[in-house]
Amino acid sequence: MAGTTALPLQEFIASLDDNCLPKILQVCSGVYFQGSIYEISGSEVCFSTGDLIKVTKIELLSVSCQDVNYNDFFFFFSGLFKVVPEEMPYSTVEEMVSLRPVGLDSSLPFTFSSHSKMTIGNLALGAGTALTVLSVEKHKDQEDQVRCLIRGQQEASAEVCIPVSFRGEFYECESEERFTLREIMSSSSLRSRRFRFVNATKCDRPLILSPVYHVQAVMNLRKNVVKFPSSLEVDVVDVTELCKDVNFIVPLSLSEVHSEPNKSFPGVVEIIEDPETRSLFKCSWLPELRKNGHLIFHKKGTSPMILLSTLKSRKTPQYFLVSQQYGGRFRRRPREFNSVYELYVASIHAPGLKVSVTRNCEEVEEEGLPALSVGEQLEVVQSDDEDDDDDDEDQVKREDEKEEIIMPLYMEGHFVEVLSDNKKYKLCDLGKQFSLPLDVKVVGRDTELEKDPLYGFSCLRIEAAMLEPTIQASFVHKPEYCFEIPTQWLSMSVYFTTDPLPWPKDQPPKFQVERVTEVADTFFYEFRKLGNSDAEPPPRPPKRNMSFSAPPKKTKKSKKANKSKHQADKSVPTKQFSDLTLNNKKRPPAPPPPVSVTFQCMYNIFESYYYKGYGSAEVVKIFLSCQVSLETPLQGN
Repeated sequence: MAGTTALPLQEFIASLDDNCLPKILQVCSGVYFQGSIYEISGSEVCFSTGDLIKVTKIELLSVSCQDVNYNDFFFFFSGLFKVVPEEMPYSTVEEMVSLRPVGLDSSLPFTFSSHSKMTIGNLALGAGTALTVLSVEKHKDQEDQVRCLIRGQQEASAEVCIPVSFRGEFYECESEERFTLREIMSSSSLRSRRFRFVNATKCDRPLILSPVYHVQAVMNLRKNVVKFPSSLEVDVVDVTELCKDVNFIVPLSLSEVHSEPNKSFPGVVEIIEDPETRSLFKCSWLPELRKNGHLIFHKKGTSPMILLSTLKSRKTPQYFLVSQQYGGRFRRRPREFNSVYELYVASIHAPGLKVSVTRNCEEVEEEGLPALSVGEQLEVVQSDDEDDDDDDEDQVKREDEKEEIIMPLYMEGHFVEVLSDNKKYKLCDLGKQFSLPLDVKVVGRDTELEKDPLYGFSCLRIEAAMLEPTIQASFVHKPEYCFEIPTQWLSMSVYFTTDPLPWPKDQPPKFQVERVTEVADTFFYEFRKLGNSDAEPPPRPPKRNMSFSAPPKKTKKSKKANKSKHQADKSVPTKQFSDLTLNNKKRPPAPPPPVSVTFQCMYNIFESYYYKGYGSAEVVKIFLSCQVSLETPLQGN
């Protein structure tokens, strides 16, 4: 900052206009405590010594007035003002004209007077005579003169020319010219003068007017436009010429990068802040995203993606985000269901669902649960969702005997889907032809991937399909190996650099895009929160007393079910056996609380004497004095 002059921010901003912007300022001094923080109208601005500020726009916010006599400050926004004459004298006419507060053409006419007698040629003017300057006369090879108007008595007037070198003691007279605030603030010469209200009822004392501007600027590594008033108590220097090649870095989030025009791609970016959501991903490229690292952003787009999960029975389930451009081949796998409700949900998306029973289910007539045997094949044909006294039920049909049975949705069971399809599918075709979720297995790996992480799993479940805004990126040292960053799931700040791309112009390498990204279970749960916020929970089993419950609906029973029931009645007294179990809801009443034997004996004595005709007082006396022994029989009973 050698050779520069520091000015208060207020003074420097007041000297600017829109034509000279932008200006680059450097903070050189001020009132700081580890950075000065100002909070005005909800805006927080922090300036430190050495900060660069690029002023892009200024706008008049308000005008502060300082009462010269009382040093008071106040704000206002309207009114007319007139200039208060300066008290200092001028030694020559030329000095007085050159120091006018505005340009000479716009400041005419103005009036002045001489403290002493003036003699101009044959004309003598007394002290205090007012002269109004009308114009400045310029002649070639002659001294400049000012043409002045002199007013005498009875409105008589005369004009006289005075050389600008004429010496004396001249004072400015008060002018009747009026100025608005905007006119005053737009002139640097007028801003240096003192004013008085034309309407003396507001204030008749001299005032110094100071503008307060609303400044808009950009700073290095500040995402938003910085806004602050020009009244901050800091000193700045103008370093526009010295720093004209300085680039002010504007950090961008990945969502903001995705909103950039296509002409910004491809480009090299630098990471300003480390990713904040590392727990959502388990991919190989995530650990290499560090602060001050560089990436190549090749292009932006919206990619259709599939969310896959491994079997829940695995010790550590895995989740994958797969692009629909994945080149592997899939074969459908039968789904497993652990309740009738799961059958109901699956049948909504796939009518005519066929399943096979994998575990026996005993019949519970009181709750309307039918008997099922291993190997029986069922087809969901109807679901009863009407509101009645009974719970929702699912109507299925036994394939072997063509018999319809009704199962409550809360019934537990073990079923496996019956599939006759052995066809191989692409990932994009599965989403078009079948409803999700869908169980599949990779039977043909993606040959374009060095290592296909999906190949080898016995079963994968397609949980959901989505459209994700992504950015195709790669590292500078490996520009041909690309990966897709989901911008909505990774929080990171970057900025575009001016570094060249690491390949010859118009000769990009052949790119290999990673199509499978492993994500954490946290990603899966967060995605579920977004998609199933309004989903209803499965129905609960009914809470009712079996002895008073209404009889279930009559359904067609198979011969096999009737036979098994008859054999059960013969072998085990089911009703009597159930009365002995802890599950019986009709429990015997609790026994009465134990009574003290001593207290019972004393009560018997009291009752015996009372009925023999003794008075109440005598009975109480005998009762209190009686010594009761549990071993000796009581006398008098």
